[in-house]
Amino acid sequence: MRRRELLKFGMYGFGGLSLSQLFQARASATDLVARPGAGIPVSKNRHGEQTAIILVWQRGGCSHLDTWDPKPDAPSEFRGPYSPIDTNVPGIRLTELLPRLSTCADKYTLLRSVAHTGGGHPAGSLQVLAGDPDAKDKTLPVLPDWMSIANYLRHNPKRDIPNYVTVNPVDRYDSFTIAGATYLGPSYDPFKVVGDPSAPDFQVPNIGLGDESKALRFRKRLDLKAGLDRVKAEIDQTGLMDAVDDFDRQALNLLTSPKAQAAFDLSKEKESVRQRYGNHQWGQQLLMARRLVEAGVEIVTTELDGPLCGRVANWDDHAVNHHVFDALDFRMPSFDQAVSALIEDIYDRGLDRRVLVVVAGEFGRTPRISHVASSGGGVASGEKGTVQPGRDHWPRANTMLFAGGGIATGQIIGATDPRGEDPVERRVSPGDFLATLYNHLGLDASRIAVPDQSGRPIPILPRGSVIKELT
Repeated sequence: MRRRELLKFGMYGFGGLSLSQLFQARASATDLVARPGAGIPVSKNRHGEQTAIILVWQRGGCSHLDTWDPKPDAPSEFRGPYSPIDTNVPGIRLTELLPRLSTCADKYTLLRSVAHTGGGHPAGSLQVLAGDPDAKDKTLPVLPDWMSIANYLRHNPKRDIPNYVTVNPVDRYDSFTIAGATYLGPSYDPFKVVGDPSAPDFQVPNIGLGDESKALRFRKRLDLKAGLDRVKAEIDQTGLMDAVDDFDRQALNLLTSPKAQAAFDLSKEKESVRQRYGNHQWGQQLLMARRLVEAGVEIVTTELDGPLCGRVANWDDHAVNHHVFDALDFRMPSFDQAVSALIEDIYDRGLDRRVLVVVAGEFGRTPRISHVASSGGGVASGEKGTVQPGRDHWPRANTMLFAGGGIATGQIIGATDPRGEDPVERRVSPGDFLATLYNHLGLDASRIAVPDQSGRPIPILPRGSVIKELT
């Protein structure tokens, strides 16, 4: 049986894979890695430190005018109700919704000129996360996202803890899949943590056996299996047994390693630290993200959505969904607390040279305010039929935040016009954004290709250049 057939056979049974078998599937996929991508060393910065990225994702798209890119002199039908405030960096102003972030502007950079053509949530997400240039929505992605590609290129089965973890997964928008490993195979999708980390009964499944007697029995079973495998290996000339041994060991590490257990255990944090992030879902998600990169995870994503967003549980502030300004008033205190705590904590703990924090969504919101009847009452929305203000999809202008990562901070890159409709300085594409993330991970996106299902080498990024102001 050829490797491709073996991989295909394994994928048919993927739904029933055990943890050890899941890692074995990854071994089959790894054999298909294009040689230029195989054996890429762990990324290090110029200080010799292992680099990592935390992506904080605002599903639905945040209004740039009401947060990062205020336009106080725009006409009333554009500017919204929020006043701009000064930050601790002269010349950088935010809106009054972000008082905590205004006190640490020296620790981040705002990129105010991101623009693309994906006007729908799926298309916008696929452009930003995977570099897919198509402006049309798709039910499923056709290109792997940057997180899966980095995981593919960084794969090491001997790690104690997965290298790509998502806390509240960045993967879907309603019935659309907005991220995934696609032709790389599901072995390179993330280890997913779901649920509310602030809940008293929160647990991460498949991490730690808890009972030491169970761990001992598990080890004994693997020892017995290893003995049988050594016998089989004498007649196995393919090397597959070595791979099986590797992934059995990784499964054992994940279940029994104190390091893996500790990384996900928020109870090990001081209560004052937990309170600093906020005793709510978003705060504890970001605290877990910090613990994971501190433990050596290179790729962490976390999606800020759910009840803290308002009635429709995301940032999609059409008037039919939310009263846009009531929604921002409701959610931004939690957002401001959690994100500012993450940024300050990264610096306080000396992680700022190697860990890059990125706050982004698929697009901005329309500068012109619309007024439409609500489709239903609830948190941040009037009763059904109530005419209320909203902002719609706007891929032509958006702002992203970058902190840490050894970058030059306390600056603004790019600018939009007086109404916040289009970039007028330093227009940046999703390809440029992705090239910058890969560069931080030590990957030259212009020189690396990975194979698709047919074995053809596909560049990991068709177009895009590193944003030099962020290096």
